[in-house]
Amino acid sequence: MSEAEGIRLNKFLASCGVGSRRACDALVQEGHIEINGKPCLNPAQRVEPTDFVRVDGKRVQAKQTNTVLFYKPRGYVCSREDELGRDTIYTILPSILQHLHHVGRLDRDSEGLLILTNDGDLSQQLMHPSKLVEKEYLVTS
Repeated sequence: MSEAEGIRLNKFLASCGVGSRRACDALVQEGHIEINGKPCLNPAQRVEPTDFVRVDGKRVQAKQTNTVLFYKPRGYVCSREDELGRDTIYTILPSILQHLHHVGRLDRDSEGLLILTNDGDLSQQLMHPSKLVEKEYLVTS
């Protein structure tokens, strides 16, 4: 089924930041979801862009996904926080990009291109071993 015919309700709810797909399935089955003013108990229901979706009476909408390419300089850790107090890539990112997650990581002494995104599907496609996405590194001394 194409995206033009809508997306599964759990994927839509997850894209709105409601929770994981499994957690969203539970919300549907427990009766917390309305689509266009009608209760929905079917986790396989497909949502169209024109549908009006509510969770416990509050309207939810898909968040915009953002993806940027970031050149990580040497000396920064690919982590939100470092237990040793070292600088992380988030200390040099502008505040408007602080919500993005790094896809993969480079060692502190390495430099190179990183992908930062809030698109969980993209992260999964790039990082999960079953997807067989090749990563290439050039090591010099």
